[in-house]
Amino acid sequence: MGEKGIRDARQLGTPKMLVLGVQHMFAMFGATVLVPIITGLDVSVTLLFAGLGTLLFHFITKLKVPAFLGSSFAFLGGYAAVRTHAAEMGVANWIPYAGLGVACAGLLYVVLSAFFKVYGAQRVMRFFPPIVTGPIIICIGITLANSAIDNCQTNWWIALLAIVTVIVCNIWGKGMIKIIPILMGVLVSYGVAALIGQVDFTPLHEAPWLGFPIKGSQTVFSLFSGANTELMTFALTSMIPIALATIIEHIGDMCAISSTVGENFVSDPGLHRSLLGDGIATSMAALFGAPANTTYGENTGVLALTQVYDPRVIRIAAGIAVIFAFSPKFAALISCMPTAAIGGVSLILYGMISAVGVRNVVENQVDFTKSRNVIIAALIMSLALGINFSKVGGIVFAVGSITIKLSGLAVAAIVGILLNALLPGNDYEFGKNELGDTSVNFKV
Repeated sequence: MGEKGIRDARQLGTPKMLVLGVQHMFAMFGATVLVPIITGLDVSVTLLFAGLGTLLFHFITKLKVPAFLGSSFAFLGGYAAVRTHAAEMGVANWIPYAGLGVACAGLLYVVLSAFFKVYGAQRVMRFFPPIVTGPIIICIGITLANSAIDNCQTNWWIALLAIVTVIVCNIWGKGMIKIIPILMGVLVSYGVAALIGQVDFTPLHEAPWLGFPIKGSQTVFSLFSGANTELMTFALTSMIPIALATIIEHIGDMCAISSTVGENFVSDPGLHRSLLGDGIATSMAALFGAPANTTYGENTGVLALTQVYDPRVIRIAAGIAVIFAFSPKFAALISCMPTAAIGGVSLILYGMISAVGVRNVVENQVDFTKSRNVIIAALIMSLALGINFSKVGGIVFAVGSITIKLSGLAVAAIVGILLNALLPGNDYEFGKNELGDTSVNFKV
């Protein structure tokens, strides 16, 4: 570590290290628990595998990278698609199917990490330039927007309070307040809703203080006793393409952490190790019913704020998350959040996802005077949105006795990648534009 205002955590002593760990836990908390609240996944399992995934990531990256792995917003559209399709097919327990899709998306990280190791980032990233990833990200956000409006309509005043709080904290907040706008939006809107009697605390009163977080029926292993093949294939094709966006986000986060700390983590321990750690952590979480993991920009903000970069502080935060996971009472308190508050915060999140896609295209200076780029972007967006909002909601075909349904995003991703590889004029070069390389970050 450099000399520029950096304090060694070992000199702070155990009490201060614990305080810093709690601060990192506080920073990641709002965004991490919001994903299970929106999707219907379990809050306790989410916290458990955010902690365990972070510890696994640190082990794989040789204990060098001060990153926390929390819930990924990018997969929200995939969860919504799988849940909707499961309901249409009469399958009540959709979570194991979604988990299978996310687990395989995590394996894509593992495969790409091997390619990064063998061929290098520049050669691999030519297949996933901003002209492909940007429009895909835009479509992920657009397909979710209607569900946010539905949630807001349960009480627009509470939803607007959440929106305003997030905006005020993000634009005018100082210190930690600016780093945790989502958590502040949740706390303020939740608190006001409770004061005016808009919150049912019955689940909180009924929940025990201690309990084991993992539920067998929500794990991927429950599919071994009999699974719907069509729903499995739909989950796979809905989730795996999203990894193209989250891998770009991961690379950007690693560049941002390197810049904050003053060490080149892209080279040592290397993107191949960090991608491997993120991918395995994501697959592990998904197998047990938790959402996909991703490196958290909020915690990078805390690193910059405190100028304490010792990864052990992050591991303390991970341990605290694991401890909270074993309290159903704590999870019930979070799950009682009013629907309108969720709608208000998610309205910003979903629009932000699309905005990140636009930013990815703009900051990488994609040239739309080139016909190839216009064609690729046009087909990706038309296919993703057109298929998603069609009556069928996917492309359905049979392979032998198996019916396969491809989501709009899956079709768009396949077409975009193929067109980019086949059409002449691909001039994207990873590592040339630092601003563009760090442009994908699904955090408010």
